[in-house]
Formats: sequence, C-alpha cells, structure tokens
Amino acid sequence: MKIALLLGMALATVALPSLALADDPNDPTMRSSAARARDREAIRQLNLREAARVRERDARYAEGWSNSQSYSAPRYESSDSSYARSRAQYERELAAWRHAVRACQAGDYDYCAR
Repeated sequence: MKIALLLGMALATVALPSLALADDPNDPTMRSSAARARDREAIRQLNLREAARVRERDARYAEGWSNSQSYSAPRYESSDSSYARSRAQYERELAAWRHAVRACQAGDYDYCAR
C-alpha cells in the first residue's frame, strides 16, 4: 500500500511541471502573432474534424433508430384499466382512513380502533 502511494506521488510530481505548461499565457513559442494564428487554426481544424465525426456518428445512430420498428414506448394506461381501478380503490381507502382519523381526533373513539 505504501509503495503504491509513493509511486503515485512520484508520478504526480514528475507530471506536474508538464501539466502546468499546457496553457501558459507566457509561453515563449506563442509570443508572435503568426504562432498564435497557426495555433488557433490548428485548434479550429481539430474542432471541425471532431464536429464532422460527431455528425456522422449521430447520423448512423439516427439511421439505426429509424430502421428499428420493433420498439414501442411503454403504455401506462392499459385497455383493461387495472391501474385506474386500483388507484381509485386506494383513493377510497385513503379517504376512509382520513375520515376515521378526523373522527377519532374529534372524540368519536369508535373510529380509533380501526
């Protein structure tokens, strides 16, 4: 365990200086406007390539989605309306329970035992 911790700390120590220079505004190679323009263009080209790759990927996904006719969204209200019936029963039982609680609290102790 100690060895892994020491190894991790050593790797972090070695990598830290290179990470700190990743976006250094005082980088001597980026002092000229031509170097900054080249860098900006390289980044723009990378972004354009990535956007094209994502568009192609999404087009393939969309093609697969339109070809799959087997999927249908789940139906929550079925034709037999068993959910509606059980929900209505629940609402009736809840209303009866609330009525019993109010009656018990009002002093009708026959409702307290229910």
